[in-house]
Amino acid sequence: MKPILVAACALAFASARAGAQSPTDPPGDITISGGIAAVSDYRFRGISQSDRRPAVQGSVTVDHVSGVYGRVWTSTIHDYVANDAPAEIDLSAGYRRTFGGTTVDAGVLYYWYPGAGGIASDYVEPYASVAHTLGPVTGKLSVAYAPKQNAISAGEGREDNLYVAGEVSAFVPGSPLSLSAHLGHNSGPGHLGLRESYADWSLGASYTRSGLTFGLVYVDTDDSFRTPRGRNASGAGLLASVAFGF
Repeated sequence: MKPILVAACALAFASARAGAQSPTDPPGDITISGGIAAVSDYRFRGISQSDRRPAVQGSVTVDHVSGVYGRVWTSTIHDYVANDAPAEIDLSAGYRRTFGGTTVDAGVLYYWYPGAGGIASDYVEPYASVAHTLGPVTGKLSVAYAPKQNAISAGEGREDNLYVAGEVSAFVPGSPLSLSAHLGHNSGPGHLGLRESYADWSLGASYTRSGLTFGLVYVDTDDSFRTPRGRNASGAGLLASVAFGF
């Protein structure tokens, strides 16, 4: 079964489960949520995974009242990412807890590229973050470390990768407008075999209305990565998106 069809079936199942619960029913121990989105360019840590072209994405998250959660996220990608694989599917499981205004989150993420033609493309990445909310403003620090694996290499065998990032987001009180800023630093070649170190940053805004969220974000890096078609996958760009969540 094609990866996009798998994701579509999962999304449809989650929608049915969400719609089956009456607004008057008491909340259960398990909550299912998700969404679908269309983006003008899929950027991962500042680098385009869709050859600076549109992509379709979807997700389903299952949360337990204990703080344990599982998530499936998928996006269409371009062929240079994983040897003609049509999609990226991220499978993650973790534990998230909020204490007052502070939220800690830790888990493991598995990047899966089905249909990658037998090359070593899949890899595992543990992650952790801490976020604190004060009024309308939330600050977040996160770290993700992928230990040495065949899929992470710049031509020197198995290598590892470290990504650290800081984010600030805020909603405008009394309005559906939100603003965000992001700064990240990558150490290691990553799954695309980039140079050892680069930084990425972004500034964004989103607007929610009638269940839809419209977004604009400016993204840039200090890296240089050209796709096989000559496009600058790491260059500055203004990305647009529209998403529907349930």
